[in-house]
Amino acid sequence: MILKRSASRILRDQSTAPAVKICGLTDTEQALAIAAMGADAIGVIGVAGTPRYLEDSPRRALFSQLQLNFPSLQRVWVVADPSNAMLDASLQGEGTPTVIQLHGQETPSQCQALRQRHPEITVWKALRLRSQDDLHAVKGYVQSVDELLLDAWSPDQLGGTGHRLPLDWLAETTLPLPWWLAGGISAEWIPELLDRVTPDGLDASSRLEVRPGWKDLEKVNALLSAVQA
Repeated sequence: MILKRSASRILRDQSTAPAVKICGLTDTEQALAIAAMGADAIGVIGVAGTPRYLEDSPRRALFSQLQLNFPSLQRVWVVADPSNAMLDASLQGEGTPTVIQLHGQETPSQCQALRQRHPEITVWKALRLRSQDDLHAVKGYVQSVDELLLDAWSPDQLGGTGHRLPLDWLAETTLPLPWWLAGGISAEWIPELLDRVTPDGLDASSRLEVRPGWKDLEKVNALLSAVQA
């Protein structure tokens, strides 16, 4: 039996601060600075044509530096409907991720096939929710992914919109897997958010930015401080 090198956290209770992922990084020095602030995960976008996309060579350089300087930090590569050839090539050599975040139309069976093909990689599935009823899709992924990421649906973007999910949808739901909340995560929302829901992780991007792919480090630090407080 092959044991997975899992980055998963156990389902948390209200007394435990959630992990924080800062996503959409494009600069190695910014990634290192954010890791030094105490972020638990750094995300890099692998969807060509999107505002925060990072090509293969700079992505590998960024992940290599994170692996060298912060080996316990989760290195998350965000992709959408990737081919086996793309994944096979990208998961070899230097600067590989520890987590693949699937942000496309991947079915449970496709996710399971990815886990079997690459058992050393932790697999997250992002679900973009248009309504509370979309949470019913979660049960289909229980046996096929390690963690879930819940984000607001947008007709023209896979993520990074800054749109927030209604907390009522999540406060009334118990999820069977560790889960991350994305969409509009910033310091000022943290007190209300964590008073009402208990995600295992928070995924922040656009509300911390000066421009797509470039973070305001003061806003990042404020978010991390608010979560720990």
